[in-house]
Amino acid sequence: MTAHARSLGCCYYPEHWSPQIWQCDAEKMVKAGLTWVRIGEFAWSRLEPQPGQYDWCWLDRAIDILGSAGLKVVLSTPTATPPRWIVDQNPDMLAVDTEGRPRKFGARRHYCFSHLGYRVHCARIVTELAARYAQNPYIAAWQTDNEYGCHDTTISYSAAARSAFQTWLRNRYRETGRDSNDGDITALNTAWGNVFWSMEYGSFEQIDLPNLTVTEANPSHHLDFRRFTSDQVVSFNKLQADIIRRQSPAPIAHNYMGRITDFDHFDVGADLDIASWDSYPLGFLEDRITATEAYKKKFARQGDPDFQAFHHDLYRAVGRGRWWVMEQQPGPVNWAPYNPAPLPGMVRLWTWEAFAHGAEAVCYFRWRQVPFAQEQMHSGLLNPDSSEAPGLTEARRVADEIVKAPAADLCKAPVAIVFDYDADFSWSIQPHGQNMRYFDLVFESYRAARALGLSVDIVPPDTRDLTDYKLILVPGMMHMPKPLKADLASCGAAVIIGPRSACRTQDMQITLPLPPDLPGFDAAITQVESLRPNMGIALEKGGYFQHYFEQLTGTAEVSERTSQGQPAMMREGRVRYLAGWPDPQAFHRILATACTEAEIVTRNLPEGLRLRETATEQFWFNYAAETQVYDGKTFAPASVLRDLLPTTPNP
Repeated sequence: MTAHARSLGCCYYPEHWSPQIWQCDAEKMVKAGLTWVRIGEFAWSRLEPQPGQYDWCWLDRAIDILGSAGLKVVLSTPTATPPRWIVDQNPDMLAVDTEGRPRKFGARRHYCFSHLGYRVHCARIVTELAARYAQNPYIAAWQTDNEYGCHDTTISYSAAARSAFQTWLRNRYRETGRDSNDGDITALNTAWGNVFWSMEYGSFEQIDLPNLTVTEANPSHHLDFRRFTSDQVVSFNKLQADIIRRQSPAPIAHNYMGRITDFDHFDVGADLDIASWDSYPLGFLEDRITATEAYKKKFARQGDPDFQAFHHDLYRAVGRGRWWVMEQQPGPVNWAPYNPAPLPGMVRLWTWEAFAHGAEAVCYFRWRQVPFAQEQMHSGLLNPDSSEAPGLTEARRVADEIVKAPAADLCKAPVAIVFDYDADFSWSIQPHGQNMRYFDLVFESYRAARALGLSVDIVPPDTRDLTDYKLILVPGMMHMPKPLKADLASCGAAVIIGPRSACRTQDMQITLPLPPDLPGFDAAITQVESLRPNMGIALEKGGYFQHYFEQLTGTAEVSERTSQGQPAMMREGRVRYLAGWPDPQAFHRILATACTEAEIVTRNLPEGLRLRETATEQFWFNYAAETQVYDGKTFAPASVLRDLLPTTPNP
């Protein structure tokens, strides 16, 4: 894989500060070792205060000051925050929640992706922005919009969405064998199973959005709506990326979020050059990780030891190797249930962990803490009075260290996990039990691999390049296309599929023959049950199944049994089907056994200690708040140990 230089940056909002301090800020950024500065993503009201009346002077000056100081500018499109006058002109552009309530002006992301009038405004401002700055020598990258999906703003039940959904369905269900613009409503009724409960439609105009039904909506209807919604995000992003690309040679990124799964990031990433994400380890621990209160307390100042790494690997895949952290937490945030300060050393650890997973750049959010509005309690590298915050000291240290380690040489990991946003849609529609999520299953698979000291690649569901992997995990992928099944059967790796994999058609119907219907694999799932929290099913070799258990029959070899003798995992050759959701003990044991067979070296790492290996480096990260000793090495709290080739200096 291509090696990329490591660099640092920050997010800056010149419109928030007096122009008299811009020069000083730029000089301080450079002195601190920063290379990149992202600007502009929320500035629409200052760029176009009135319809068609642009004010570029302040942005011209800010870019010139930042660039002249030696910084590379990431210029963002401002479409996440349409100004009030646009809402006044287009009051129906606001997204509508599942209860039918329109969102209001007064925050951000207050638009529906399907509103055509708003798209016209977006195309216009992006065209003007690109025309003015495409050839500016200081513009080294672009960012489209900001954090698609943040604040539950992807899915909208507006009139615009209803109309666009009907058009999307016509295109999806075109009449077979005819060159027609009209969809085949009979094909839709069959795909959705609308004969059930007399839900059949006579025309596409009759189809509404799947909310406010008496009980749950038809899962096939809901799944198509989720796919449509994802495609709306893709086309919205592509509209902007195409405009920029026609005029500017600089690469284009978008900043995704942690555990946002309501649109397909791989599809959005296909129109971009760089994937980036916004990493807030302490905030995410509090509101996006399923864990006990004792666990959250233990890692309250460090963050989860695997959550950031998982997203680093995910967005490396989304960016096809090129990815950044566009926003890195440097201190307490403002938006989580609780907002503690990081343990000393953690800002440095988080930064180096991103570099270990292949990040080209890590940008801290934000340069200076703002004293007003919604984010006034969100820390920056500077305090509101411009005094230095603790995060700046750690960022400065990393800047000094990367001078001695300028490039990351990546290689394929021994383990791959397939991540499928479409599967997440299906799980959210039909979880079959409370608090059961696709993301959690995949993440626990990843966590189990990391606890064994393994480096992991996340791969998209349409990948055809499974060569060189020794172990491949496919948890919870409800619809598995036949080509993927065939590739998994023939790739030569040890493969673990399930639970809840290969159990639905692309139209969200139970597969026939019964799942999992794998090539050369005589096994069938005859019953699925979801388990209460106090109903774990013990396994013969240790640990238990939680959440789900699938009853397997067939002649395939039984490699795991429950304590009552029922098949818990069956196999044919190197392919296994796992019939339940293992607890951490069982996950650890099952993966360790598969690794032994696949000749993968594993380690039993203590809680909080993690290892990441590249082609030329070995990184150890201690997320624990106490000193740990492992394999003759001593790891201080929040420490990073980087082992290199003997001729390479160690930071």
